[in-house]
Amino acid sequence: MGRADGSDRRVTTAPIDDSTATILHVDMDAFFASVELLDHPEARGKPAIVGHPGPRSVVTSATYEARKFGVRSAMPMTQALRLCPNAIILPPHMNKYREYSKQVMAIFSEVTPLVEPLSIDEAFLDVAGARRLLGSPRRIAELIRARVFAETGLPCSVGAASTKFVAKLASGRAKPNGLLVIPQSETLAYLRPLPVGALWGVGASTQEALQRMGLRTVGDLADAPLHLLQKTVGDASGRKLHELANGRDARDVTVESREKSVGHEMTFEQDVSDPDRLRRELLRLSNQVGARLRSHELVGRTVALKIRFSDFRTIARSRTLGESTNVGRRIFEEAWQVYEGLDLGRTPIRLIGVRMEQLAESGGSRLALWDPDEEWRETERTLDAVSARFGRGMIGPASLVKPGRDADEAAEDGRNPRWISD
Repeated sequence: MGRADGSDRRVTTAPIDDSTATILHVDMDAFFASVELLDHPEARGKPAIVGHPGPRSVVTSATYEARKFGVRSAMPMTQALRLCPNAIILPPHMNKYREYSKQVMAIFSEVTPLVEPLSIDEAFLDVAGARRLLGSPRRIAELIRARVFAETGLPCSVGAASTKFVAKLASGRAKPNGLLVIPQSETLAYLRPLPVGALWGVGASTQEALQRMGLRTVGDLADAPLHLLQKTVGDASGRKLHELANGRDARDVTVESREKSVGHEMTFEQDVSDPDRLRRELLRLSNQVGARLRSHELVGRTVALKIRFSDFRTIARSRTLGESTNVGRRIFEEAWQVYEGLDLGRTPIRLIGVRMEQLAESGGSRLALWDPDEEWRETERTLDAVSARFGRGMIGPASLVKPGRDADEAAEDGRNPRWISD
């Protein structure tokens, strides 16, 4: 499987029977960095990092030249500059990224109405119905890549396959700026040599457990007895892994409207500059977001932080998690790390908000054997049950109590809940 720096890249160049590869996964290459390069042509071909300079800042994106040094998104900027001291630092501009994303998604929708956006820079397309007008899936993919570049100046990679899972694998292997077609007849031959970690949902702990069983490749897992997998990772997860390893993925490209994000925000009566108060407020908002996700049986993968200053200037920053979650504490910890990376000091803040994006149904979405948030997950489920019976806000984490005020005293106030230690 291809790596982010483009090594082990594989693209389709020879003629191939692509009649069965009607599902495309289009992924913009180093999207944020590529957008910034449009305004900074002097940085093309050089290692460049998108982010804010400062000891607590994190990398938003990086060019492939920087990734060759080991620079990755969400990495502390200090670490990134140690790895790549000559990198060019480019400040991020979220409004520009959203505008270019709209342009790219509009191009997709003109090719086929069956477009399923996954995030700001990637989407699945079902082009089966577009073949009579536009040609073969490979031809359609080439048209998309050419049109995106001609109209935006941005490169993208495309994977074409008979299933969503394999199409996404193919686009990753084709990066950067490539196209890989995997016909249905070649799917198993492509999958079997890959490491088990290539399968969706196989985290480090699950991969380690599978390797202890001697299952190191997708082929090993495909040949393993289903009951053995289910005993190791659970019934639902074992069956899902077994299906994917054998090239089976029945999910269609879906375009039905669904809630794309869940968020809460707070506008202060007076601007707040105290980091402790902002931290408590962010924890409260994150818990609300987690509870709302759980009530709708959803999980999210991207945590977005919104801040509005006293002059009404507004910024938004986000980071994508390795695995989706609906645990309020995890949402808070990620959002707080994003806040700390902004290095705002005691800048007065008018509004703060947190939002979860890249939502999916929670049922069976997690495949890791050991859940690092298990304790908090169970605690928050208990809070959900208490809230359902007595009303939300009757119990909460002790860290939401203002310093200097005893938790028991707060509980005696009819407007305040009981508190649990955190």
